[in-house]
Amino acid sequence: MPTPRRALAAVVVAAVLLPLNACGSSDGGGSTDASGKVEGDITFQTWNLRANFKSYFEGLVAGFEKKYPGTHVKWIDQPAEGYADKISADAAGGTLPDVVNVSPDLVAPLAKAGLALDLDKAAAPYKPEYLDGAWSSHRIPGMTGTYAFPWYLNTGPLFYNKRLFKEAGLDPNKPPKTYADLFADALQMAKQSNGRVATLANVPTVEDFGRYGVELMNEQGTAFAFNDTKGIELLTRYKELYDAKALDPEALTATPESSGRKFLTEAVAMNPGSALDLGNFKKQAPGLYRNIGITDQITSTGHVNMYVMGVMVNSRTKHTPAAVAFAHYVTDAQNQMSFAKKVAIFPSTAGSLDDPYFTKGDGTDETRVRIAAATSLKSAVNYTPVLFSEQMKTALRNEVAKALQGKERPKAALDNAVRACDQLLKQQG
Repeated sequence: MPTPRRALAAVVVAAVLLPLNACGSSDGGGSTDASGKVEGDITFQTWNLRANFKSYFEGLVAGFEKKYPGTHVKWIDQPAEGYADKISADAAGGTLPDVVNVSPDLVAPLAKAGLALDLDKAAAPYKPEYLDGAWSSHRIPGMTGTYAFPWYLNTGPLFYNKRLFKEAGLDPNKPPKTYADLFADALQMAKQSNGRVATLANVPTVEDFGRYGVELMNEQGTAFAFNDTKGIELLTRYKELYDAKALDPEALTATPESSGRKFLTEAVAMNPGSALDLGNFKKQAPGLYRNIGITDQITSTGHVNMYVMGVMVNSRTKHTPAAVAFAHYVTDAQNQMSFAKKVAIFPSTAGSLDDPYFTKGDGTDETRVRIAAATSLKSAVNYTPVLFSEQMKTALRNEVAKALQGKERPKAALDNAVRACDQLLKQQG
């Protein structure tokens, strides 16, 4: 299934290839002991959030400084464009802020360079406050430790067209849950419609391989492994869908926007989305809107995919207790809940998703989607390997396309993809 669009523009940025040799050295260095007095001046960097949430973050900083009178927090915000490059340059130049808004792929090179504080050591008492899957999302294969506090989460339920399911002889109230269900239903829908209606509009991504149960990397984090028997099986099944037109013929070049249009015009039967999409359906395609069903992402592991943002502490900070305390403050249950009510994201703190805001319906489209997503997030997993760069995603997509077109067998395509990704991995250091 395709990747859901993320709630904030900050999330859509390429992975950073940090010059590790440049940032691995430091003539300063802070303490990893966060048990001392919380005091001192620290800097906090966010990722494209000032424009829409200036008052929220100013209040957050003021609240922390009031709680800890001996502290001062300087908040800086960087634009989405070039954020990864900015972090890389600051790391190399020794100017990385004390507390940094990151995604798991940005944490990886910083952790390898020794610039990300290990929170399993410095903040272990806080770990139970967070969902297990969220806390573990900032662990790096081949390393011990956790290198950022989990902050906000996102995921996306699937929309499906009940009318198309019914016309295909499928139960419109029982959408597919596993990949086996999906493949069976998709082939039946293509057959019943003589190839006019596809179920899916996107090729499989690395998250699909994860949700199918494929082992994506070895435990050491030194090589990719999605070309195993299970991975080949998944791509072979997608090839069957493509040949039967159960996978849209234009899926090889699809974008989230083009897939959305396919679903809007009822050319495909399933697509990820958000409450904003529901509102769009209501205005532009009332017939589709009347037949919308909402279900979880397809998964054969029992766990859907989550996207997670984090807050990292610079291991070189001169004020470790203050930096750790602030990173925890930003991501604690109360402040995450407050932020979640301002934008369509979800808290990573344990128990927060049981709040009535995420469980009690009020008949609105926004709440329907929010409840569905929150329910699935409780046991969600971040399937995207933290070391999987944008270049690797492109390499996988290109080989998948060759397999679907019959230019390569699924095994050869995945072998080539793994080979390319392993080479890119070596280049990361």
